[in-house]
Amino acid sequence: MIAGIVLAAGAGTRFGGIKQLAPFRGRPLIEHVIAAMAATPLDARYVVLGANAAEIIAGADLHGAESVLCEEWAAGQSASLRAGVEAAGDAEAAVIALGDQPLLAPAAFRRVLDARGSAAAVRATYGGVPGHPVLLERVLLDRVGGLAGDTGARALLADAEVADVPCDGLGSPADVDTPETLRELEASSTTINPSDV
Repeated sequence: MIAGIVLAAGAGTRFGGIKQLAPFRGRPLIEHVIAAMAATPLDARYVVLGANAAEIIAGADLHGAESVLCEEWAAGQSASLRAGVEAAGDAEAAVIALGDQPLLAPAAFRRVLDARGSAAAVRATYGGVPGHPVLLERVLLDRVGGLAGDTGARALLADAEVADVPCDGLGSPADVDTPETLRELEASSTTINPSDV
């Protein structure tokens, strides 16, 4: 089984509200990455929530993904990743994305999946810069329990064999931290090709 995990448990303090539900191009911000993942051939999908979980579940379409509550969400992204990996059980691999990256394209998810091979991880790059989605094989999923703080899987990738996959032209890895960045993305010309949605 290959799982998809969206990390969206943070409180969005810099945003000043429930970032996951902020309107973006006609629907809540979090729905965009979940919809991209839903258009990807994965066996199971999970959305890790923490702060404001009940409001997000009530206010957003999770597109069939299972919501996972991370009780320790305030401890940082590593706690959210642990919760998602635990929910995925014995998955042979998991594709990780962040809930505040609304312009990730389904084609980028598929390109990362198609690049699976001998490497312990597959990572999308944009203009040569590492981004999401990131696929972690079982050998790395087994090490997630040892992570701490807000680094996510970055610490695991530092000493692992990683296959970088160029995803230039497939949406954008830009993330939303503040209302200003949301407005900038809203006004940008970057769109997802309708055939990729």
